[in-house]
Amino acid sequence: MPINLSKGQKVDLTKGNPGLKNVMIGLGWDVNAFDSGFDFDLDAAAFMLGENGKCPTEKEFVFYGNLEHASGAVKHMGDNLTGEGEGDDEQIQIDLTKIPSNIAKIAFTVTIYEAEARGQNFGQVSNSFIRIVDEANGQELIRYDLGEDFSIETAVVVGELYRHNGEWKFNAIGSGFQGGLAALCGHYGIEVA
Repeated sequence: MPINLSKGQKVDLTKGNPGLKNVMIGLGWDVNAFDSGFDFDLDAAAFMLGENGKCPTEKEFVFYGNLEHASGAVKHMGDNLTGEGEGDDEQIQIDLTKIPSNIAKIAFTVTIYEAEARGQNFGQVSNSFIRIVDEANGQELIRYDLGEDFSIETAVVVGELYRHNGEWKFNAIGSGFQGGLAALCGHYGIEVA
């Protein structure tokens, strides 16, 4: 049985799962019965952060425009343009053994593409979740259902993996931002054109 987390809860990932190496981060969501005349295109991303909470370079920002980190530690499995269907809408693979030593945490985010132009926000999205799966056996280790706490936000920091005393832990964050991907990039120290 996976551990179901609440907002703000932290849990050990590697300590209770010795030998854990490859995990898949699955992110999913549904769009409420609301028609803005546009598809909802939600995008998952991973920000690989140093101790200072910032990306060392823009190469540590893994998203639909940069699908794999040079280390091979983080791979985005591709963009889902509609979010239709059951299960994960987007997936990110993590090889815990390849994460560079200067990376202290990896933040997982979801943003709404062109939210402002399309008049969309997370108040129109439901059943959002993040889950962590052990790729070796397909077992779901951790799940965090975000609930319906959002209204006008266009970006959400869903959760983060972080190093603690040589082990990896997961923190269920669920905090919303206005300003979409650009706001998140600014928050994590990436210059946006």
